[in-house]
Amino acid sequence: MDFEQLQKQVDFIHEIDKVKYIQRKTRLFNSDRTENDAEHSWHLALMALVLSGHSNEAIDLFKVIKMLLIHDLVEIDAGDIFLYDTATSHTNTIAELAAARRIFGLLPQNQAEELILIWEEFEAGETAESKFARAMDRFEPLLQNRSNNGGTWKEFNVPYDKVIEKKGIIKKGSDFIWKYAKKLIDNSLEEGMLKR
Repeated sequence: MDFEQLQKQVDFIHEIDKVKYIQRKTRLFNSDRTENDAEHSWHLALMALVLSGHSNEAIDLFKVIKMLLIHDLVEIDAGDIFLYDTATSHTNTIAELAAARRIFGLLPQNQAEELILIWEEFEAGETAESKFARAMDRFEPLLQNRSNNGGTWKEFNVPYDKVIEKKGIIKKGSDFIWKYAKKLIDNSLEEGMLKR
């Protein structure tokens, strides 16, 4: 590897610092402060490390962690779309793919190609690794909303059925975590954090 390739890697490192400025709607646990994408990705990677034993299938944990650390980097260009947004589709694949190609394209070609493939695998959600990574991505905000007395569910009047629909993806990665998550959602309804 030469200095030109190293410079590309450093340019990428500079660029991805911008993910720290992408604010999400969900708040940190027991907090009024919203989470940024960097905090979210870090938290998911650690969740995967701790919870990987609950995956429905055998997984390559390192690959899952890579997915979770890079999955939201595209939001530097494409922005964050709230999961329960009723005006804008959460599936923004064209803009996100262009962002993935630009951002990962800053790296040397072999690294760029690897990260684009990993990002696309996460988005497709068909492999054991992507199913588990996506389960973590849906589980963390659920825990945050519970810790904040309903959080964004209350703030945006998200109904119980919509939460079940959006969080049901957890089951594809972990039946066991889904049973736990479903119980939390049901408790949230009973406790008035969610409405029908």
